Amino acid sequence: MKAAVLREINKPLVIEDISHGNPAPREVLVRTVAAGVCHSDLHFQDGSYPYPLPAVLGHESAGIVEAVGSDVTYVKPGDHVITCLSAFCGHCEDCLTGHMSLCQEPELQRTPTEAPRLNRGDEAIAQFLNLSSFAERMLIHEHALAKVDRDMPLDRAALIGCGVTTGVGAVIHTAAVEPGATVAVIGCGGVGLSAINGAAIAGASRIIAIDALPSKLDLARKFGATDVINAKEVDAVEAVRELTSGGVHYSFEAIGLKQTTEQAFKMLGRGGTATIIGMIPVGTQIELHGPEFLMERKIQGSNMGSNRFRVDMPRFVDFYLQGRLHLDDLISRRIKLEDVNEGMEALKTGEVARSVIMFE
Repeated sequence: MKAAVLREINKPLVIEDISHGNPAPREVLVRTVAAGVCHSDLHFQDGSYPYPLPAVLGHESAGIVEAVGSDVTYVKPGDHVITCLSAFCGHCEDCLTGHMSLCQEPELQRTPTEAPRLNRGDEAIAQFLNLSSFAERMLIHEHALAKVDRDMPLDRAALIGCGVTTGVGAVIHTAAVEPGATVAVIGCGGVGLSAINGAAIAGASRIIAIDALPSKLDLARKFGATDVINAKEVDAVEAVRELTSGGVHYSFEAIGLKQTTEQAFKMLGRGGTATIIGMIPVGTQIELHGPEFLMERKIQGSNMGSNRFRVDMPRFVDFYLQGRLHLDDLISRRIKLEDVNEGMEALKTGEVARSVIMFE
């Protein structure tokens, strides 16, 4: 099968012919139909987050089941599925206490003594975040996918695999935004727009979108933003405080930068909560003004929207089919696997919400 392989940090992905194994008892072979090009992929390509190489990147995808292992009962060949990088074991402390997105059990991967899921001849290819979806097939653990309605277009479904689940989930699960609350979202890429959409679904009374690109601020209004702030033109913190007479109940940082993380905390009102969604580079230190904690302001992280994806993803599909989740506008362009490096480059400019690789 064809796949986009990362062999060196800060080098383009290489389209290669590689092989996949046969499904083990609890594995599923999925034919990839669509894969979003997410900013997280770029973080691994540029070395911000070290990862074993060579590896097939990609982690936001949807496809059709082709084969299942002998112990798999949840799906069968022909089922439409969305994949999720936060695979769960179902029996560790994190899973049993409702934090399935934090599961790190090694049983979800093959052991070093087993044949690798991906290879090129005698060379093992690392599987990226349990998935490696920049490839025509994915061989994954059964707990890394969710079965969805066949009426759901798979290019839109792919977005639910990461960006939508991360953004909407951060609002409704991690922060638990309640109806009538005020919200600010810093960064209007795919995740930020999904957070805005999630805040609208949650019933927030005021949703303030913050970005430096006017085109993204225009898009934010489609997703539910009631106010927009161009961070290049004004001080975003002061603007938020002025709009809300002191600060928001909830803020969300969807970029992954030191400056914007600190801004997310500063724009809170008394008792407010800042949720950091963006992937802050390894080694970055965040500085906060200590006395502000006396106002019961809080800052917290969020991993994949604190999801319970087997429950969440079918619900998000329903939201889309009902017209409440605006996935159509998230797709900036559809590309082929051979164009993956152009999709990665487009992420650096910030002009696109999502490029989606179409395999059919």
